[in-house]
Amino acid sequence: MWRNIEERVIACAEYIVETGCTVRACANYVGSSKSTVHKDVTERLASIDAALWEKVQSVLEVNLQERHLRGGAATKRKYLGEKEESEGK
Repeated sequence: MWRNIEERVIACAEYIVETGCTVRACANYVGSSKSTVHKDVTERLASIDAALWEKVQSVLEVNLQERHLRGGAATKRKYLGEKEESEGK
């Protein structure tokens, strides 16, 4: 468990900025829920470190713009995998 909420918020924010990962990936990395990480980096971070908050917001904006592409790629992988399985039978 995190002793200090501010430490968790800063750790999440720095990880997102360094890797450009999604909120879900960051949540897996720090061991928190997706909702907690989202609240940390969108609300709590603004009052802790405004400059870092702006960097995180730019990464989150890119992720938001690309999410439909990631979803389409995941669907394609899913159905290609199912096709390969049915051909193997």
